[in-house]
Amino acid sequence: METLASGFGLIEAPRVDAHDRLYFSDVPNGGVYRRNPDGKIDTVIPKRRGVGGMIFNAGGGLVCTGRGLILFDETTAKSRDLFAQWEGKPLMGLNDLTTDDLGSVYTGSLSFDPLSNNTPRPGSLFRVDPPGRAIKLWDGIQVTNGLGLSPDRKLLYHSDSPTQAVWVYDVAADRGVKDRRIFAKLPAGMPDGLAVDAEGGVWVAAVRAGEVVHFGSDGTVRKRIKFPATMVTSLVFGGRDLMDLYVVTADNTEHPDRKGTIFRMRADVAGLPVPQAKF
Repeated sequence: METLASGFGLIEAPRVDAHDRLYFSDVPNGGVYRRNPDGKIDTVIPKRRGVGGMIFNAGGGLVCTGRGLILFDETTAKSRDLFAQWEGKPLMGLNDLTTDDLGSVYTGSLSFDPLSNNTPRPGSLFRVDPPGRAIKLWDGIQVTNGLGLSPDRKLLYHSDSPTQAVWVYDVAADRGVKDRRIFAKLPAGMPDGLAVDAEGGVWVAAVRAGEVVHFGSDGTVRKRIKFPATMVTSLVFGGRDLMDLYVVTADNTEHPDRKGTIFRMRADVAGLPVPQAKF
């Protein structure tokens, strides 16, 4: 297990590009950053807070959440709103996301400030189709978090944190979802970010439990990987063989001065590539 960077707040939204550069966000302090293979860290989007999910866009740029969903052009440093309001009202926030093979984004809404002590109000699951048409798929998600599709694209996994469970939907022919049910309960902590592997297994960041839990495609626990941090927030597969597992955190109990930290280790199974968005 390598430590690649530290000293951040709550790190989220990790993604690795074809050049082995890791993109990530700092939710409370703001900003999207990029760690290069030589260890140098660049600021990509200054100050943007609440980025819980991001993905690369096929036509260039980054699609990322925050108050709403945007497409950010790194060349011009300008952004375009893709999904900013619903039924005439501005969104309060979007958290994690994933994409399907047509380049649409599945993302969950937040109806409260997750960094406050306010009682969570349930949010919704949306699909945002290019060039920016949003469709509500599900209501009543307590605190939306990690999302990922199965290798055959027939299942959508979704972390709902306070339930301590990863849920799963069947993906319908029209790419809507149905039959929401529990896929797996976490042994400890609450589910945050997740990643799906090439065998259909689901790897889940267990926030407040200091671990990543690897579930098989049948929902049984295959492995629990401990980290020197209580708040393990998200993870992503990277590298040419997609067997580098990057894990990000919000604190470090063994070394409090490190704060939000990025770890990397080798997995025993390859990750499943996540399609690019097509906005």
